[in-house]
Amino acid sequence: MHPDDDIPPPRPRWLGWALIAFGLLVALGMLNLGVRMVLSAKPPQTEAPQPPSAATPVTGAAEAPQTSSLAGQALVQASDCLRCHGMDRRYVGPSFRQIADRYREQPDAANYLARKIREGSVGVWGRTVMPRHPQVNEAQSSDMARWLLSLPPAQAAAPQ
Repeated sequence: MHPDDDIPPPRPRWLGWALIAFGLLVALGMLNLGVRMVLSAKPPQTEAPQPPSAATPVTGAAEAPQTSSLAGQALVQASDCLRCHGMDRRYVGPSFRQIADRYREQPDAANYLARKIREGSVGVWGRTVMPRHPQVNEAQSSDMARWLLSLPPAQAAAPQ
């Protein structure tokens, strides 16, 4: 090298070690998160909801036939509902059982929930935004709402 050439100053070694330590912390954090997700994940319940028995009081829109309820379940599974709602667990939005428990006793619950599915809402369950679903027609949203209301209460669904 010629004596007049500028030699760039060497990088401090601590910077390299700091970057390596930061990378390791990020990798361990991601591994921890992945393990927690795998351990807490439950397989989705695909069992069909049971029709209400004679001893169970039937209210509001829960009077729908079993075929409509199964169609509603199929529509829910085929749409993007499961991205935000779980069967028993709250994700972005409330669980399906929480929704059913809140609205089951209301006389016009099926129509109300069907409208919320199509038009969306905000502020009903805190600051969570329920996006609208314009691709779902009235009949489909009614089937989805009837299936939702046919779910057993959260206490009855819990294993004992």
